[in-house]
Amino acid sequence: MSKKPDEMTVLQHLEELRRVIIVSILATVVLAGVAYYFCDRLLALLLQPVTSLGHKIVFTSITEAFLTKIKFSLFVGFFAALPVILWQVWSFIMPALKKNEKPYFTAFVFLSYFCFVGGVAFAFFAVYRLAVSFLLQFAGPELIPMLTIGRYISFTLWFLLPFGLIFELPLASFFLAKLGIVSHGFLAKNRKYAFLVVIVLAAALTPTPDLLTCVLMAGPMYSLFELSIWIVRLVEKGKERRARQRELAELADAQIATKQ
Repeated sequence: MSKKPDEMTVLQHLEELRRVIIVSILATVVLAGVAYYFCDRLLALLLQPVTSLGHKIVFTSITEAFLTKIKFSLFVGFFAALPVILWQVWSFIMPALKKNEKPYFTAFVFLSYFCFVGGVAFAFFAVYRLAVSFLLQFAGPELIPMLTIGRYISFTLWFLLPFGLIFELPLASFFLAKLGIVSHGFLAKNRKYAFLVVIVLAAALTPTPDLLTCVLMAGPMYSLFELSIWIVRLVEKGKERRARQRELAELADAQIATKQ
């Protein structure tokens, strides 16, 4: 029979944390090995925005192609192992939560994965292709691009990852509103500061200094902030409706008790 969190010693907590880390690392490594087997097919998909325009990717050192495949396989392995990692985090934190917090945390853990995947997919199919196509054609016919595989994969991963994290914003706003930590009024009042933060973050997260890539990242980021405001407002309306229903029920009970 497992002990309750308040009955566990510090060493037992550390042992449990070590187990979570080991299982997460093993899942990532195993799935990275599987991803390496399919690496060429996955790279072909990732290189499509460039190869579809008739350009080729090169490598400039003997080890660049191999090390890039290893790095890309580890990324795909981590991406594929996220359900296992999130499950481990859930099992580690769940016993310490209060009864009313557990359903919210459970839903957040599972939905966050789908939001992350959705953000990465949106970034690649809706934003990244457009940015790469524009930037390559912007050079004109006189300039010939010489893109190395290492730099291209690093650029792509650094471009896609922030979108996965940014797409967590509406989900996080929903649960924070449920817990009463953020409000519609607070978010709406600080729109101008949010816009400034979005611009700064987009400029910091974009892997290139060009304005187009920054705008393509800042646009969805601020749109998700506005969506979060709307979601928080819906949550508050739901809370207000339930509060009125409770008041009416209590008033009805009071009237029945008075008549008796």
